[in-house]
Amino acid sequence: MRLSQIWTYPVKSMVGEMVSSCEVNELGVIGDRIWATRDLERGGIRGAKKIGGLMQFSAERVDPVRRIVKITAPNGESFLTNEAGSNEKLSTLLGHRVVLEELPDASNVEHFRRGPSDSDDVMAEMRAVFGRTDDEPLPDFSIFPPEVMEFESPPGTHHDCYPLMVMTTSALAAMKAAVPNAVVDVKRFRPSLVVDSGDADGHPEFSWKNKRIAIGSAVIEILDACPRCVMVTRAINKDIPEDRAVLRHIVRDLNQSVGVYARVLTPGTCSVGDEIRFL
Repeated sequence: MRLSQIWTYPVKSMVGEMVSSCEVNELGVIGDRIWATRDLERGGIRGAKKIGGLMQFSAERVDPVRRIVKITAPNGESFLTNEAGSNEKLSTLLGHRVVLEELPDASNVEHFRRGPSDSDDVMAEMRAVFGRTDDEPLPDFSIFPPEVMEFESPPGTHHDCYPLMVMTTSALAAMKAAVPNAVVDVKRFRPSLVVDSGDADGHPEFSWKNKRIAIGSAVIEILDACPRCVMVTRAINKDIPEDRAVLRHIVRDLNQSVGVYARVLTPGTCSVGDEIRFL
């Protein structure tokens, strides 16, 4: 097996960009999710779980040193994060008042603190976030780091839970076969690393829990399977429309998960084509 794709997401919840190589450290892919949107209407850093339109925007780094990112709207209009009026442009194009905020140090805990819920009904809130119908189960929350109960993301990051999400080409192929009338596109699942798993069946990454993998000069450890939320149903563009069928399959047939979380044990460089070596 070899590393097939590397994705980085300069702005949380926006479509990211594929790169040929990356540096990883304990916080994940360097340059990943260095910006996020704060909801000026409801408070807190919020992504596409709550503001679904964010997934129709794309982001790419143009100056990694100064953390300048170009954002492109669904209508093709683009602007830079350091431009005057960028927050107003994004709010107008998104149809929701937000402000772009750069990732601060972990000591700035107020930046990461979770905003108010949209509902006083905790179960209704969770079902909305995870896109579950009344007769579908919610994920096992014990796999999530405890700090996400208080914070939108672990302080020092804009990740939902863990630094990396790994999936295989087999997983994508299996979902396409299982839901042939749906658009199963890698952009729905927002992986960090995609492994070319050849002709392996199903979702082989589910069997990798607790395994250590060397990729290039980095070593990662596979954690739990990644429970999926409403984001996989969101519209991204005209070719990837809103579609709930994929999530129904994931909940019904895949124990609610696609891909696996991972953390970085040894920082290093990963490149497309690198061999996947189990240690």
